[in-house]
Amino acid sequence: MKKIVLVSALVFASSSVFAAQNAPVKGGFTGPSSVSVSTVRAALDSDDDAAVVLTGYITSSLGNEEYQFKDATGEARIEIDNKDWNGIEATPETKLVIHGEVDKEWTETTIDVNTVQLAK
Repeated sequence: MKKIVLVSALVFASSSVFAAQNAPVKGGFTGPSSVSVSTVRAALDSDDDAAVVLTGYITSSLGNEEYQFKDATGEARIEIDNKDWNGIEATPETKLVIHGEVDKEWTETTIDVNTVQLAK
């Protein structure tokens, strides 16, 4: 009888640990931001590593975690690591807010995305 109680207690304790590991991560600051780059056109004209917050649409997948992003001012190539999607599924009609930084290379400028959110 003691073994059954002990085994039950171990199973219960380990299941709560595994459940806590799979819980979605939430939290963070919601409010005003000092990030001044908020359009694709401004991002493409910004310095390397400039912080950006862009609102728009992913129009197509370019493969290898790269996508074409569009807002009212233009289009840019963006890179979103699989872990940065945070469970969001998007189509070309899904309005998104992306947070990231400008990545200037010799021949092109891309946006390295850190987080993806659904636009409100």
